[in-house]
Amino acid sequence: MSIGDLFLLAVGLSMDALAVAICKGLSVQKLKLKHALIVGLYFGGFQAGMPLIGYFLGKQFESYITSIDHWIAFVLLTIIGINMIRESCSCAEELNDSFSPKTMLPMAVATSIDALAIGVTFAFLKVNIGAAVSFIGIITFVLSAVGVYLGNIFGAKYKSKAELVGGIVLIFMGTKILVEHLGLWEKFLSLF
Repeated sequence: MSIGDLFLLAVGLSMDALAVAICKGLSVQKLKLKHALIVGLYFGGFQAGMPLIGYFLGKQFESYITSIDHWIAFVLLTIIGINMIRESCSCAEELNDSFSPKTMLPMAVATSIDALAIGVTFAFLKVNIGAAVSFIGIITFVLSAVGVYLGNIFGAKYKSKAELVGGIVLIFMGTKILVEHLGLWEKFLSLF
């Protein structure tokens, strides 16, 4: 997986966290830097940790499913992407202006479950797991921290767009993995 692929994947995964960060920003009357840092650390930390857990779980089963690993990556990324697109069309959730661990922990886990599944697919692909989880964590941290500010300034206007873009990117990445593995791109180009 190239750096460009990892960047796209990280951005796609972070869109869920960005959408929730926008809502957190919307809920705050007087935004402080510490609010953005708290959201960024929770979301970025969990988005980095979950793929690592998924990677080690996937490595346990790698020898059993190597022949269908590309299909697993395609299916997981497509399901996650479709779910994000579906969520982008749903009604707004209740706003909570608390930044306590009791509030932030469930949100961080909920927005990073997708990353756990991505980590499983990393186990079957040629991925430098250290670079991948660092990339995902840093990009999610930055986008989440910025999202808090965007939410505070612009409101919920961009929440659904962020989830929609994230879902499309993940579906694209899953399709790309499948097309590359099956050699469909080369077959298509050989027609010309």
